[in-house]
Amino acid sequence: MTPVLLALVAAVGYGVSDFVGGVASRRVAALRVVIVSYPLSLLLVLALAPFVGGEVTTEALLWGAASGIGSGLAVWWFYLALASGPMAVVSPLTAVLVAGLPAIVGILLGERPGAVAYLGIVVALVAVVLVSRESPDEVAGEVAGGRELRFTRTVAWLTVGSGVAFAFAFVGLHEIPDGTGLWPLAAARATATVVVWAVALTSRQFRPPHGEVLRLTAYIAVLDVVANAAMMYAFQGGLLSLVSVIGSLYPAATVLLAMVMLGERVSRIQQAGMLLALASVAMIAVAAT
Repeated sequence: MTPVLLALVAAVGYGVSDFVGGVASRRVAALRVVIVSYPLSLLLVLALAPFVGGEVTTEALLWGAASGIGSGLAVWWFYLALASGPMAVVSPLTAVLVAGLPAIVGILLGERPGAVAYLGIVVALVAVVLVSRESPDEVAGEVAGGRELRFTRTVAWLTVGSGVAFAFAFVGLHEIPDGTGLWPLAAARATATVVVWAVALTSRQFRPPHGEVLRLTAYIAVLDVVANAAMMYAFQGGLLSLVSVIGSLYPAATVLLAMVMLGERVSRIQQAGMLLALASVAMIAVAAT
């Protein structure tokens, strides 16, 4: 049960972080947010790691670094896909890849979570697709803006690449050995920082935000540390196939916050998705006990 709870904490952390990041990205380019949030996350982890303890091993640091590279690439490709493609296609497809690919990897590695858990995985996959669909407000905004967003071959590759990279980041977190503390997470945030800084420099977008957006970026950094630390410890105590699916339910938290805090309309499809997300968690929790 503990890995399930930790994965839920991670999902909430990811979801709230995405919500805050979305608010910040309405004022400045998303890349300008992550070039600050990732290094801030690294500093936070380095400050906490000595108190947590743990053995520093090459294996743990390498898996952490690999996870960070996956995260950095995933964020870059995801934002590029959203910039040119329809969110109604890009977001659900990315979400189902993030949820499904690690589960498939876990099963291929020999995990057998049981019939109820398998059903929970299927329900969760449906849930993330439904929750990630555009709300009526977003659809209307795109039409009003007159933008032609097409799911081209380039957008398709970026979307699939983002989902695969996010999934790889989850697999990397799962492979981190027990007893290594937060040091692997520091390696993850360091490599993610290198990736997004390199992208920002080559695209000439290396301009840190200021004022209110900078404050939001600090919140994102804290949420990033909480979510990834919870996910790492959840993986160390649970199955990849189950923990990754629960962690991938983060869009539900983002949509709920947008509804409550911003007054955005939530479609009946998204509401059904959130109910299915709760049902999937219950199934997986029962299977994990």
